[in-house]
Amino acid sequence: MTIGIKENKATYRSVLRSLLLLSVPTVIEEIMSILLQYVDTAMVGRLGEQATAAVSTTTTINWLIGCVPHAIGVAVMALTARANGSGDERTSQKLTAQALRLTILYGLVLTVISEVLSPFIPIWMHAAPEIRSEASAYFAIISISLLFRTSAIVFATSLRAVKDTKTPMVINLLTNMLNAGLNWLLIYKVGLGVKGAAVATLISYTLSGIAMYIVVRGKKVLSWKKEDTKADLKIQKEMYKIAIPAFGGSAASCLGYVVFASMVSSLGTTIFAAHSIAVEAETLFYIPGYGFRTATSSLIGNALGEKDERKIDIIQKISIAITVSAMLISGVFLYIIARPLMSIFTESEPVIELGVMALRLVAFTEPFYGLMVVMEGIFYGEGRTREVFVVETASMWGIRILSTFICVSLLKLGLREVWYCMIADNIFKAVTLYIVFRVYARKAILVR
Repeated sequence: MTIGIKENKATYRSVLRSLLLLSVPTVIEEIMSILLQYVDTAMVGRLGEQATAAVSTTTTINWLIGCVPHAIGVAVMALTARANGSGDERTSQKLTAQALRLTILYGLVLTVISEVLSPFIPIWMHAAPEIRSEASAYFAIISISLLFRTSAIVFATSLRAVKDTKTPMVINLLTNMLNAGLNWLLIYKVGLGVKGAAVATLISYTLSGIAMYIVVRGKKVLSWKKEDTKADLKIQKEMYKIAIPAFGGSAASCLGYVVFASMVSSLGTTIFAAHSIAVEAETLFYIPGYGFRTATSSLIGNALGEKDERKIDIIQKISIAITVSAMLISGVFLYIIARPLMSIFTESEPVIELGVMALRLVAFTEPFYGLMVVMEGIFYGEGRTREVFVVETASMWGIRILSTFICVSLLKLGLREVWYCMIADNIFKAVTLYIVFRVYARKAILVR
């Protein structure tokens, strides 16, 4: 019994160490990425409210587009981590080769669709007439890089699945620094304004995708054997089984964000600018949760490959505890620095006041957001994407969109009430996913 206790403690220490080693590079990567996005937004913000609104108009559409590479990445993470945990390097390489086929296919399809629809999107988003032209041009320029953006996301996931989180960190850090430098050059020195920000983003995304592909080939994560690069229906069926619900959940969420942003946009340029800046400002404080989510998915996938159920249980417990704790601390900081944070992005006092109000409201709910994120990490690591799809869709459309429609269109309320709707959505998702997780865990114990 004493030996069992010692072994259990050793496993806890090992899992905690692995979780931190994998998550810290991802957290650093995301922090630097967001900080540089802050610089990007601040540079555009200095051009005025209309420039900020022009760039922000298509933000949620970009999130929607990102659902496709995200879904492929979820499948790659679940299957590659499992193969890596079982020591099956051959299958791991073959999975990445099949992911390359999907990357090329969907990257090109997304590019064509985005370019065709770019003139119409600002109109659909109810953007003010005076910013539609700039918003359309911005979206069309950055969409040229969609093949490379897809490559960057999918191949970064391949690396993380085999427990390499440092390489994606370095590549993304360098390309984001390049983006900031190009922004300064093209927006101010060359005088291209919003178009300059778009060109800087295009170049950065393109180089990131190329670099990630080169590294995957160099590290032999990707197989170039002729039989592996051919379409493998069995592997692709497994990938689609995980990816389709993941895409459905992300798409339902992102379409919800599009409708949500459209309703907020109808409240006026000042309110929409405050909302958009506050949403972007808050993303920095989500980062601990996303870092631990990635690490959790990788560790659970590897443990599944090892067929170590006790280790899976320990990973789940530690991940939940550490993620919620980190997000609690994050929420406290967000509340304290809400005003100086908003002041980084804009000099407009009405925008700052509205943004501070929104950020201080959401600060209290950061632990719930952390719980939601780590639950997704657990489900994704196990390849169980259907549960997330159902909860995400029901919550986004049944709570956030419906309540926001009532507040904005029927009751004519303002930004405060809109953010209450958003907060209610996040809390519901967190609690519901946790309940589903606990029910599933109890069933699994009964089966064993």
